[in-house]
Amino acid sequence: MPEVQLTEAGRKELEARLDYLKSVRRAEIAEEIKTARGFGDLSENAEYDAARKAQAEMEGEIAEIEAKLRMAKIIHETKVTCAEIVDGKEQEKKTYTIVGTAEADLKVGRISDESPVGAALIRAQEGQTVQVTLPNGKVKSIKVIKVSR
Repeated sequence: MPEVQLTEAGRKELEARLDYLKSVRRAEIAEEIKTARGFGDLSENAEYDAARKAQAEMEGEIAEIEAKLRMAKIIHETKVTCAEIVDGKEQEKKTYTIVGTAEADLKVGRISDESPVGAALIRAQEGQTVQVTLPNGKVKSIKVIKVSR
């Protein structure tokens, strides 16, 4: 697995999820399997099959989280308030939080440091206008209003 970039908050979130899966969810699934075994013949027992499937998915998630944490490189979260420049005029101000790829969620304004916009903004200074080439080939001008780390 390649290096995974996470903020400190993202690392703590993954550690909390891992702790929940190992300490709570494993016990719940073990109880589901035990209960399903009590229903008799395992070859035609849908509850048992569902519990075993849930167990396999959970163990896969545990392995994935452990691998991410092993390969994690901690980066500093950066907040950038900026405005897109269209026809020489500033548009609506937006604040982006630049995070590692694993934590990106555009719906809440969290963009990856590896995305074209995130990569341009993470190196930008307040007052600077950056040119970002988007995947579709268009160039976007963004004025950086405030940067905080």
